[in-house]
Amino acid sequence: MTKVEQRMASSSPLPRVAEPAPPHRAPVAVPDIVHPVAAAGDQALHEPHDADRAFHAMLAQLTGGLSPTALAMAWLDWAAHLASAPAKRLDTTRDAVQRSRQLATYAVAAASSKDQPAPLIAPLPQDRRFAGPDWQLPPFNLMAQAFLLSEQWWHNATTGVRGVAPANEAIVEFSMRQLLDVLAPSNFAATNPDVLRKTIETGGENFVRGWQNFCSDWSHALAGEKSTENQSFVVGKTVATAAGKVVFRNRLIELIQYQPTTAKVHPEPILIVPAWIMKYYILDLSPHNSLVKFLTDAGFTVFMISWRNPGSADRDISLEDYRRLGVDAAVATIADILPDRGIHALGYCLGGTLLSIAAAAMARDGDTRLKSITLLAAQTDFTEAGELSLFINESQVAFLEDMMWQRGVLDTTQMAGAFQILRSNDLIWSKIVHDYLMGERAPPSDLMAWNADATRLPYRMHSEYLRQLFLHNDLAEGRYLVDGRPISLSDIHTPMFVVGTVRDHVAPWKSAYKIHFLVDADVTYLLTSGGHNAGIVAPPDQPSHSYQVLLKPADGSYIGPDEWLKTAPHHDGSWWPEWTTWLTARSGALCDPPPMGGGGADARSLPDAPGDYVRQP
Repeated sequence: MTKVEQRMASSSPLPRVAEPAPPHRAPVAVPDIVHPVAAAGDQALHEPHDADRAFHAMLAQLTGGLSPTALAMAWLDWAAHLASAPAKRLDTTRDAVQRSRQLATYAVAAASSKDQPAPLIAPLPQDRRFAGPDWQLPPFNLMAQAFLLSEQWWHNATTGVRGVAPANEAIVEFSMRQLLDVLAPSNFAATNPDVLRKTIETGGENFVRGWQNFCSDWSHALAGEKSTENQSFVVGKTVATAAGKVVFRNRLIELIQYQPTTAKVHPEPILIVPAWIMKYYILDLSPHNSLVKFLTDAGFTVFMISWRNPGSADRDISLEDYRRLGVDAAVATIADILPDRGIHALGYCLGGTLLSIAAAAMARDGDTRLKSITLLAAQTDFTEAGELSLFINESQVAFLEDMMWQRGVLDTTQMAGAFQILRSNDLIWSKIVHDYLMGERAPPSDLMAWNADATRLPYRMHSEYLRQLFLHNDLAEGRYLVDGRPISLSDIHTPMFVVGTVRDHVAPWKSAYKIHFLVDADVTYLLTSGGHNAGIVAPPDQPSHSYQVLLKPADGSYIGPDEWLKTAPHHDGSWWPEWTTWLTARSGALCDPPPMGGGGADARSLPDAPGDYVRQP
């Protein structure tokens, strides 16, 4: 029996515990004598009541998983400090009066002149709501200008109030921006000139088609089915089509080994650790934009982890289980198939964070099987985690825990809703206008179909992730425990290739950049155009991509991200060839491809790629 077969045979049910492990706390001095009744009472006071959990879970259905207490405390902090700042209130009042006068002057000029006056304010570069030429005509230009002036005024009013906690200020500014986005004139048929023009041209048929689109989306949502435009993308047929075979399986992962497409390959294989927030095949979408195909065509042997979609019975799967049954099991399997060869490990998003944890633990224990580490849009320090961190504070985490406790998982609707809110203009309101008011459908997209193929997160794992990494930043600060002992990212001396994306709302590039002062290794940092997904899926035949890249040796001096942005050279094109060049320089001479699964009986008994776990609803 091979080592792989032994591990498969010994796979046992995951441990079950009643509660997630408590977050790390520094030891607190206590008196020598503690009254036993008082100690028991204190412990009981900190135990959440089932009735409270049930109430919060019910409340979460109405709030979309957002804690109303967290929002109320943030607004109270802002309002209380604004109330005690008369000069700030006077400034905002003067600003409102001045903007009103400017808008009135603009309205008079627009109504009395054939030539439209220059706009008072321009939208932000990423704001495309008022980009159409009809928005330059009265009265729509006046409505757009009034909205943009109001938006800017509220931004000034909700920020810069002395004494407000930065986290609360960010929550207030963000929530006010979300409310204003709802009220934008572009969202309503009567105030959107593009919709009115479409209505005239089609005789109102756009509303008929829009109603049909709405009914179709609603019926598919109620049935839990893919929307019509996503049904053409089928896993294993049109997406996730790279040829390969599952060579290892346990209760949490299937490990896929992909067929080589070249006569000779580099001796060191690549292990890809994707996030389990979504299905793995974002890196193997259609053949024209598959990173897996690009790598195999470049002569690399590629392995991919496919995570199982957890259900309520998996509520107690921990973050440590993901490391042990995920990264560690995959590394061990690859070492059996390709013994005595280093592994190029890649982690994407949350998978990159997990890979960093595993790599630090391996470095601590003297395990040298990783030859290089690549992180794609992954965070290891969470102090500046972007707008996603607005949803992460003690009140919000406790609320989420109670919501997850009832179901055992964070459901797909809550996960998708959080990411949609971060880009509400692009993912919510523009879709409503385009699909329901204009009566049109966007062309089918494999990336959007993948984005709709959401997964769930186990209760315990998600709680540990939020508390240990987001709230307490234990990984970056050396408090994260693996096998009961702390790990430090500074133990990592393996060369690293780290990719950030310019418009990343999930893992801001400056947050990913902090890896420079956390590890003791050569770090090649690359900043690519695009966002968290579209910036990573950047095949070379798409001409719209560009990037900057710069190496910092382990003994080199640290430079800040703003200085790096000025220093790093610019390149046009995809970052994929840059990375494979980097990998090739750290790989050995070409050799014959390895057998699939090492040729063992276990490989023959498992399915072909994309496997079974990726098909789980």
